[in-house]
Amino acid sequence: MSEPLRIALILATPGTTWGGMETHTLDLARSLAQRGHEVHLLADARYHDRFIPFAHFHPIPVHFSRRHPWLGLRLRRILARLQPDICHAQGNKAIQLLAGVKRRQGNREVCYVGTVHGTKSAHRGLDRLDGVIAVSDELAVQLTHPRVWVIYNGIDPRPLKEGTDWPIPETSPLVIATGRLEPVKGFDRLIQAWSAASGGNVQLAILGEGHERSRLEALVRDSGQTGTIHLPGYESNVAGWLARADACVISSEREGFPYIMVEALLNGCPLLATPVSGVSRFLPADCIASSTATADLATLLRDKLATLSTLRQTQQASFEQARHRLTLDAMTEQTLAVYRELTLQHAGG
Repeated sequence: MSEPLRIALILATPGTTWGGMETHTLDLARSLAQRGHEVHLLADARYHDRFIPFAHFHPIPVHFSRRHPWLGLRLRRILARLQPDICHAQGNKAIQLLAGVKRRQGNREVCYVGTVHGTKSAHRGLDRLDGVIAVSDELAVQLTHPRVWVIYNGIDPRPLKEGTDWPIPETSPLVIATGRLEPVKGFDRLIQAWSAASGGNVQLAILGEGHERSRLEALVRDSGQTGTIHLPGYESNVAGWLARADACVISSEREGFPYIMVEALLNGCPLLATPVSGVSRFLPADCIASSTATADLATLLRDKLATLSTLRQTQQASFEQARHRLTLDAMTEQTLAVYRELTLQHAGG
Protein backbone atom coordinates (compact mmCIF):
# COMPACT_ATOMS: atom_id res chain seq x y z
CA MET A 1 0.00 0.00 0.00
CA SER A 2 1.47 3.37 -1.00
CA GLU A 3 0.64 5.22 2.24
CA PRO A 4 1.06 3.75 5.73
CA LEU A 5 -2.20 2.89 7.43
CA ARG A 6 -3.23 3.46 11.02
CA ILE A 7 -4.71 0.11 12.03
CA ALA A 8 -6.57 -0.67 15.26
CA LEU A 9 -6.67 -4.38 16.08
CA ILE A 10 -9.22 -5.40 18.72
CA LEU A 11 -8.76 -8.59 20.74
CA ALA A 12 -11.40 -9.31 23.37
CA THR A 13 -10.19 -12.55 24.96
CA PRO A 14 -9.15 -12.77 28.64
CA GLY A 15 -5.46 -12.18 29.30
CA THR A 16 -5.15 -15.67 30.76
CA THR A 17 -5.93 -17.24 27.37
CA TRP A 18 -3.42 -17.87 24.59
CA GLY A 19 -4.33 -19.93 21.55
CA GLY A 20 -4.70 -19.71 17.80
CA MET A 21 -6.60 -16.41 17.66
CA GLU A 22 -4.15 -14.68 19.96
CA THR A 23 -1.19 -16.04 17.98
CA HIS A 24 -2.83 -14.88 14.75
CA THR A 25 -3.31 -11.35 16.13
CA LEU A 26 0.25 -11.14 17.46
CA ASP A 27 1.80 -12.32 14.19
CA LEU A 28 -0.40 -10.04 12.09
CA ALA A 29 0.38 -7.00 14.26
CA ARG A 30 4.12 -7.63 14.03
CA SER A 31 4.02 -8.24 10.29
CA LEU A 32 1.95 -5.11 9.61
CA ALA A 33 4.34 -3.01 11.71
CA GLN A 34 7.34 -4.42 9.83
CA ARG A 35 5.73 -3.17 6.62
CA GLY A 36 5.62 0.37 7.98
CA HIS A 37 2.02 0.57 9.16
CA GLU A 38 1.04 2.16 12.48
CA VAL A 39 -0.49 -0.64 14.54
CA HIS A 40 -2.57 -0.18 17.68
CA LEU A 41 -3.72 -3.11 19.81
CA LEU A 42 -6.80 -2.83 22.05
CA ALA A 43 -6.81 -5.79 24.42
CA ASP A 44 -6.58 -7.10 27.97
CA ALA A 45 -3.76 -5.37 29.89
CA ARG A 46 -2.05 -8.71 30.49
CA TYR A 47 -1.15 -8.93 26.79
CA HIS A 48 0.88 -5.72 26.98
CA ASP A 49 4.36 -7.24 27.06
CA ARG A 50 3.72 -9.49 24.06
CA PHE A 51 2.68 -6.65 21.75
CA ILE A 52 4.51 -3.56 22.97
CA PRO A 53 7.74 -4.04 20.94
CA PHE A 54 5.90 -3.27 17.68
CA ALA A 55 2.37 -2.02 18.49
CA HIS A 56 0.87 0.84 20.47
CA PHE A 57 -1.01 -0.86 23.29
CA HIS A 58 -4.34 0.30 24.74
CA PRO A 59 -5.78 -1.77 27.61
CA ILE A 60 -9.53 -2.37 27.59
CA PRO A 61 -11.56 -4.14 30.34
CA VAL A 62 -12.52 -7.21 28.32
CA HIS A 63 -13.31 -9.15 31.52
CA PHE A 64 -16.64 -7.30 31.43
CA SER A 65 -19.44 -8.63 29.22
CA ARG A 66 -19.79 -7.10 25.77
CA ARG A 67 -22.88 -5.16 26.99
CA HIS A 68 -21.10 -3.58 29.95
CA PRO A 69 -21.24 0.22 29.58
CA TRP A 70 -17.67 0.82 30.76
CA LEU A 71 -16.19 -1.55 28.18
CA GLY A 72 -18.13 0.09 25.36
CA LEU A 73 -17.25 3.58 26.57
CA ARG A 74 -13.54 2.76 26.82
CA LEU A 75 -13.54 1.34 23.31
CA ARG A 76 -15.36 4.36 21.83
CA ARG A 77 -13.02 6.84 23.53
CA ILE A 78 -9.86 5.10 22.30
CA LEU A 79 -11.10 4.84 18.71
CA ALA A 80 -12.31 8.45 18.71
CA ARG A 81 -8.84 9.55 19.80
CA LEU A 82 -6.98 7.33 17.35
CA GLN A 83 -9.21 7.88 14.30
CA PRO A 84 -7.70 4.83 12.55
CA ASP A 85 -8.03 4.02 8.86
CA ILE A 86 -8.96 0.41 9.69
CA CYS A 87 -10.59 -1.16 12.74
CA HIS A 88 -10.04 -4.91 12.64
CA ALA A 89 -11.86 -7.02 15.25
CA GLN A 90 -10.52 -10.51 16.00
CA GLY A 91 -13.16 -13.04 17.00
CA ASN A 92 -16.84 -12.99 17.85
CA LYS A 93 -16.81 -10.85 21.01
CA ALA A 94 -14.54 -8.22 19.47
CA ILE A 95 -16.78 -8.09 16.38
CA GLN A 96 -19.86 -7.51 18.54
CA LEU A 97 -18.07 -4.76 20.46
CA LEU A 98 -16.93 -3.01 17.29
CA ALA A 99 -20.41 -3.27 15.78
CA GLY A 100 -21.68 -1.13 18.66
CA VAL A 101 -19.32 1.78 17.88
CA LYS A 102 -20.32 4.42 15.34
CA ARG A 103 -18.12 4.18 12.28
CA ARG A 104 -17.83 7.92 11.79
CA GLN A 105 -14.70 9.15 13.58
CA GLY A 106 -13.98 12.85 13.14
CA ASN A 107 -14.74 13.91 9.59
CA ARG A 108 -14.71 10.46 7.97
CA GLU A 109 -15.98 6.93 8.31
CA VAL A 110 -13.57 4.25 9.44
CA CYS A 111 -13.42 0.89 7.65
CA TYR A 112 -14.62 -1.93 9.90
CA VAL A 113 -13.34 -5.48 9.35
CA GLY A 114 -13.82 -8.62 11.43
CA THR A 115 -12.07 -11.99 11.35
CA VAL A 116 -14.11 -15.07 12.25
CA HIS A 117 -11.87 -17.68 13.87
CA GLY A 118 -14.32 -20.35 14.96
CA THR A 119 -17.77 -21.87 14.64
CA LYS A 120 -20.57 -20.11 16.49
CA SER A 121 -24.32 -20.67 16.56
CA ALA A 122 -24.71 -17.02 15.53
CA HIS A 123 -22.30 -14.35 14.34
CA ARG A 124 -23.89 -11.14 15.61
CA GLY A 125 -22.72 -7.77 14.42
CA LEU A 126 -21.28 -8.84 11.06
CA ASP A 127 -23.89 -6.86 9.15
CA ARG A 128 -22.42 -3.64 10.57
CA LEU A 129 -18.96 -4.34 9.18
CA ASP A 130 -17.62 -3.40 5.76
CA GLY A 131 -16.06 -6.82 5.27
CA VAL A 132 -15.46 -10.15 6.97
CA ILE A 133 -12.45 -12.48 6.86
CA ALA A 134 -12.87 -16.19 7.60
CA VAL A 135 -9.83 -18.34 8.40
CA SER A 136 -11.23 -21.37 6.55
CA ASP A 137 -13.58 -22.18 3.69
CA GLU A 138 -15.87 -24.07 6.05
CA LEU A 139 -16.34 -20.98 8.22
CA ALA A 140 -16.86 -18.75 5.19
CA VAL A 141 -19.85 -20.69 3.88
CA GLN A 142 -21.65 -20.16 7.20
CA LEU A 143 -21.54 -16.37 6.79
CA THR A 144 -24.16 -14.27 5.03
CA HIS A 145 -22.21 -11.02 4.71
CA PRO A 146 -21.91 -9.76 1.08
CA ARG A 147 -18.13 -9.30 1.37
CA VAL A 148 -16.35 -12.37 2.75
CA TRP A 149 -12.70 -13.27 2.15
CA VAL A 150 -10.98 -16.51 3.12
CA ILE A 151 -7.47 -15.94 4.46
CA TYR A 152 -5.72 -18.95 5.98
CA ASN A 153 -3.59 -18.67 9.11
CA GLY A 154 0.09 -18.47 8.30
CA ILE A 155 3.33 -18.48 10.25
CA ASP A 156 6.80 -17.15 9.66
CA PRO A 157 9.06 -20.16 9.01
CA ARG A 158 12.04 -19.73 11.29
CA PRO A 159 15.28 -21.66 11.62
CA LEU A 160 14.94 -24.61 13.97
CA LYS A 161 15.74 -23.67 17.59
CA GLU A 162 18.21 -25.73 19.56
CA GLY A 163 16.80 -27.73 22.43
CA THR A 164 13.30 -28.47 23.68
CA ASP A 165 11.64 -27.96 27.04
CA TRP A 166 11.12 -31.71 27.39
CA PRO A 167 13.39 -34.52 26.22
CA ILE A 168 12.19 -36.12 23.00
CA PRO A 169 11.85 -39.93 23.32
CA GLU A 170 14.66 -41.70 21.53
CA THR A 171 12.46 -44.69 20.72
CA SER A 172 11.04 -44.76 17.20
CA PRO A 173 8.55 -44.41 15.66
CA LEU A 174 7.21 -41.25 17.36
CA VAL A 175 3.88 -39.49 16.81
CA ILE A 176 2.97 -36.22 18.53
CA ALA A 177 -0.14 -34.18 19.26
CA THR A 178 -0.14 -30.72 20.77
CA GLY A 179 -2.57 -28.18 22.21
CA ARG A 180 -4.33 -27.08 25.35
CA LEU A 181 -5.44 -30.05 27.46
CA GLU A 182 -9.11 -29.12 27.12
CA PRO A 183 -12.13 -31.19 26.00
CA VAL A 184 -12.40 -29.55 22.56
CA LYS A 185 -8.99 -30.94 21.58
CA GLY A 186 -10.27 -34.51 21.86
CA PHE A 187 -7.17 -35.93 23.56
CA ASP A 188 -9.35 -38.33 25.55
CA ARG A 189 -10.57 -39.86 22.29
CA LEU A 190 -7.02 -39.89 20.97
CA ILE A 191 -5.81 -41.91 23.98
CA GLN A 192 -8.69 -44.36 23.60
CA ALA A 193 -8.18 -44.65 19.83
CA TRP A 194 -4.43 -45.06 20.27
CA SER A 195 -4.92 -47.91 22.73
CA ALA A 196 -7.10 -49.71 20.18
CA ALA A 197 -4.87 -49.05 17.16
CA SER A 198 -1.17 -48.75 17.96
CA GLY A 199 -0.26 -52.23 19.12
CA GLY A 200 2.19 -50.66 21.59
CA ASN A 201 5.05 -50.30 19.10
CA VAL A 202 4.72 -46.54 18.40
CA GLN A 203 5.32 -43.77 20.94
CA LEU A 204 2.71 -40.98 21.35
CA ALA A 205 3.55 -37.67 23.04
CA ILE A 206 0.74 -35.18 23.76
CA LEU A 207 2.31 -31.76 24.38
CA GLY A 208 0.38 -29.17 26.36
CA GLU A 209 -1.16 -28.15 29.65
CA GLY A 210 -4.73 -27.57 30.78
CA HIS A 211 -7.63 -28.55 32.99
CA GLU A 212 -7.85 -32.08 31.54
CA ARG A 213 -4.39 -33.22 32.66
CA SER A 214 -5.50 -35.34 35.62
CA ARG A 215 -8.26 -37.01 33.63
CA LEU A 216 -5.98 -37.73 30.69
CA GLU A 217 -3.28 -39.17 32.95
CA ALA A 218 -5.90 -41.49 34.46
CA LEU A 219 -7.00 -42.58 30.99
CA VAL A 220 -3.41 -43.43 30.10
CA ARG A 221 -3.00 -45.49 33.29
CA ASP A 222 -6.29 -47.30 32.75
CA SER A 223 -5.33 -48.09 29.15
CA GLY A 224 -2.11 -49.79 30.25
CA GLN A 225 -0.16 -47.53 27.86
CA THR A 226 2.02 -45.64 30.38
CA GLY A 227 5.15 -46.76 28.56
CA THR A 228 3.78 -45.67 25.18
CA ILE A 229 1.63 -42.54 25.71
CA HIS A 230 3.39 -39.54 27.28
CA LEU A 231 2.07 -36.20 28.61
CA PRO A 232 5.26 -34.17 29.13
CA GLY A 233 3.70 -30.70 29.50
CA TYR A 234 3.73 -27.40 27.64
CA GLU A 235 6.41 -27.21 24.93
CA SER A 236 7.65 -23.86 23.58
CA ASN A 237 9.64 -25.46 20.76
CA VAL A 238 7.05 -27.64 19.03
CA ALA A 239 9.06 -27.36 15.80
CA GLY A 240 11.85 -29.33 17.45
CA TRP A 241 9.43 -32.20 18.09
CA LEU A 242 7.95 -31.96 14.59
CA ALA A 243 11.43 -32.29 13.09
CA ARG A 244 11.90 -35.56 14.98
CA ALA A 245 8.37 -37.01 14.74
CA ASP A 246 7.19 -39.50 12.16
CA ALA A 247 3.71 -37.93 12.19
CA CYS A 248 1.48 -35.43 14.00
CA VAL A 249 -2.18 -35.99 14.94
CA ILE A 250 -5.08 -33.54 15.27
CA SER A 251 -7.90 -35.12 17.31
CA SER A 252 -10.03 -32.00 17.88
CA GLU A 253 -13.81 -31.89 17.95
CA ARG A 254 -13.67 -28.55 16.11
CA GLU A 255 -11.12 -25.98 14.95
CA GLY A 256 -11.30 -22.71 13.03
CA PHE A 257 -8.07 -23.39 11.15
CA PRO A 258 -5.54 -25.37 13.19
CA TYR A 259 -2.16 -23.73 13.68
CA ILE A 260 -0.58 -27.11 14.35
CA MET A 261 -1.47 -28.10 10.78
CA VAL A 262 0.41 -25.05 9.52
CA GLU A 263 3.42 -25.81 11.72
CA ALA A 264 3.49 -29.51 10.86
CA LEU A 265 3.25 -29.07 7.09
CA LEU A 266 5.80 -26.24 6.97
CA ASN A 267 8.17 -28.45 8.97
CA GLY A 268 7.61 -31.38 6.62
CA CYS A 269 5.91 -33.53 9.25
CA PRO A 270 3.07 -35.77 7.99
CA LEU A 271 -0.32 -35.04 9.50
CA LEU A 272 -3.35 -37.17 10.42
CA ALA A 273 -6.55 -35.42 11.46
CA THR A 274 -10.18 -35.49 12.41
CA PRO A 275 -12.35 -33.66 9.83
CA VAL A 276 -12.04 -30.17 11.33
CA SER A 277 -12.16 -26.95 9.32
CA GLY A 278 -9.24 -26.44 6.96
CA VAL A 279 -7.70 -29.89 6.79
CA SER A 280 -9.49 -31.06 3.63
CA ARG A 281 -7.81 -28.26 1.65
CA PHE A 282 -4.32 -29.49 2.52
CA LEU A 283 -4.37 -33.20 3.36
CA PRO A 284 -5.08 -36.29 1.25
CA ALA A 285 -8.57 -37.63 1.96
CA ASP A 286 -7.21 -40.90 3.32
CA CYS A 287 -5.30 -38.99 6.03
CA ILE A 288 -8.54 -37.58 7.49
CA ALA A 289 -10.82 -39.62 9.77
CA SER A 290 -14.41 -40.15 8.65
CA SER A 291 -15.67 -38.33 11.76
CA THR A 292 -14.48 -37.17 15.16
CA ALA A 293 -15.73 -40.40 16.77
CA THR A 294 -13.18 -42.52 18.63
CA ALA A 295 -13.81 -45.53 16.40
CA ASP A 296 -13.17 -43.56 13.21
CA LEU A 297 -10.02 -42.01 14.64
CA ALA A 298 -8.85 -45.51 15.64
CA THR A 299 -9.50 -46.76 12.10
CA LEU A 300 -7.38 -43.95 10.65
CA LEU A 301 -4.55 -44.58 13.12
CA ARG A 302 -4.61 -48.34 12.60
CA ASP A 303 -4.26 -47.83 8.85
CA LYS A 304 -1.60 -45.13 8.86
CA LEU A 305 0.55 -46.32 11.76
CA ALA A 306 1.12 -49.48 9.77
CA THR A 307 2.54 -47.44 6.87
CA LEU A 308 4.42 -44.64 8.67
CA SER A 309 7.53 -45.20 6.54
CA THR A 310 5.69 -44.06 3.39
CA LEU A 311 3.43 -41.39 4.91
CA ARG A 312 5.90 -38.53 4.41
CA GLN A 313 6.19 -39.27 0.71
CA THR A 314 2.41 -39.30 0.23
CA GLN A 315 2.14 -35.77 1.69
CA GLN A 316 4.81 -34.05 -0.41
CA ALA A 317 2.13 -32.11 -2.30
CA SER A 318 0.70 -30.94 1.05
CA PHE A 319 4.12 -29.66 2.15
CA GLU A 320 4.55 -27.79 -1.14
CA GLN A 321 1.10 -26.22 -0.94
CA ALA A 322 1.79 -25.08 2.63
CA ARG A 323 5.03 -23.38 1.57
CA HIS A 324 3.05 -21.26 -0.88
CA ARG A 325 -0.17 -20.61 1.03
CA LEU A 326 0.43 -20.93 4.79
CA THR A 327 3.13 -18.35 5.46
CA LEU A 328 2.83 -15.15 7.46
CA ASP A 329 3.77 -13.16 4.35
CA ALA A 330 0.84 -14.67 2.44
CA MET A 331 -1.57 -14.01 5.33
CA THR A 332 -0.40 -10.41 5.73
CA GLU A 333 -0.46 -9.53 2.02
CA GLN A 334 -3.96 -10.92 1.62
CA THR A 335 -5.13 -8.98 4.68
CA LEU A 336 -3.61 -5.78 3.31
CA ALA A 337 -5.39 -6.43 0.00
CA VAL A 338 -8.70 -6.48 1.92
CA TYR A 339 -7.77 -3.23 3.67
CA ARG A 340 -6.84 -1.68 0.31
CA GLU A 341 -10.11 -2.68 -1.33
CA LEU A 342 -12.23 -1.36 1.53
CA THR A 343 -10.37 1.93 1.95
CA LEU A 344 -10.57 2.61 -1.80
CA GLN A 345 -14.26 1.85 -1.66
CA HIS A 346 -14.70 4.37 1.15
CA ALA A 347 -12.62 6.97 -0.66
CA GLY A 348 -14.78 6.56 -3.75
CA GLY A 349 -17.94 7.06 -1.73
